[in-house]
Amino acid sequence: MNDSASRIPADASAPVETLYEGRWLSLRKRGRWEYAERNNPGGAVIILAVTPDDHVLFVEQYRVSILQNTIEMPAGLVGDEIGMTDESALLAAQRELEEETGYRCERVEFVHCGPSSSGMSTEMITFVRAWGLTKVGPGGGDETENIVVHEVPRREAGAWLFARSAEGYSIDPKLFAGLWFIEHFRSATSGP
Repeated sequence: MNDSASRIPADASAPVETLYEGRWLSLRKRGRWEYAERNNPGGAVIILAVTPDDHVLFVEQYRVSILQNTIEMPAGLVGDEIGMTDESALLAAQRELEEETGYRCERVEFVHCGPSSSGMSTEMITFVRAWGLTKVGPGGGDETENIVVHEVPRREAGAWLFARSAEGYSIDPKLFAGLWFIEHFRSATSGP
């Protein structure tokens, strides 16, 4: 059996220093380690959404941090709305799904939670599966976003992503984990 405690760096328990604090992110230092921390305590949520006609929902948007158009699954910050600091990942998923894609869902279900980039950030990302989708609006995000919605046949989704990459889009690698979850996650309730 591995003794994981023996692999903890000596400076892991050093006091935390704040190097910079912005509206959404803070830069922290603990010992020799620098990392980003989300200022919202709920982290982020990625929504695994498949339409009734078996199309996976993806969103396209320009990301200033990498100066590139990206393809992502619908996603967002948990508790980033005014007065919603105690919002759950499941409620945020429903809100973000409708805002970004124009689809409303009957229910959402927790799939998995883990770090977005464990060497760089404290942010945790929750994957949520949306069930029972109904189109209720155009999507496209809020007034600060310019989102394009893509509905891609589920069986073609992987090839479609690689084709977008060849065209110069940045493809978030978490999309492939999301596609795996869509194929292998089974609902704990009566859903598919």
